[in-house]
Amino acid sequence: MTTKAKRTTIQLGDRILDGFMLPDGSYRLSQTQAAEMVGKGEQNTRDFLRSKALKSLLGGDQIPVKIERITVDTEGSYRGNPNINALPLNVVSVYWLYQAIRGNKQAVPLCVALMTESLERRFDEAFGIERSESERNQRLQSQLNEMWTVLQDVGEGLALDDEIRRERDYLLEEFKRIGHDPYAPPT
Repeated sequence: MTTKAKRTTIQLGDRILDGFMLPDGSYRLSQTQAAEMVGKGEQNTRDFLRSKALKSLLGGDQIPVKIERITVDTEGSYRGNPNINALPLNVVSVYWLYQAIRGNKQAVPLCVALMTESLERRFDEAFGIERSESERNQRLQSQLNEMWTVLQDVGEGLALDDEIRRERDYLLEEFKRIGHDPYAPPT
């Protein structure tokens, strides 16, 4: 069963995303665009939804998340497939955070910039500062650019450490699988 959704465009730095609103007022982003924002293919989002990582990051009591099939209300000029595989925003956020934790060089700046913007909005409200959405997008893009520059310098080290850990964990599991204790003294 599909749900009808309204579509609009959302600016995120210099990227334009399709945003969807369901009849209950909740928002969705397509699984494809969620993956593209961090340099991945849509299969990566499907794999993530089946992973233990999602359940642990959302909290074990959460209902399993499934990709939701929505149909775009095509009033006006909409190009493309009106049927979208969509994800709730909290799942998109956890997916991007998971990618950042794994050292994804596109996800780290995205997460930092979005968290900073969220905090700045609260501080602006508390101090009575008004900013236009255009100014917020410029600030967001500036932060993304700054973070990408920094990560180009240190990012290789982050990714290398993660890769070494993954290889170590894999080899330990292989040793255990064949019945060898890798920490036992040699015989």
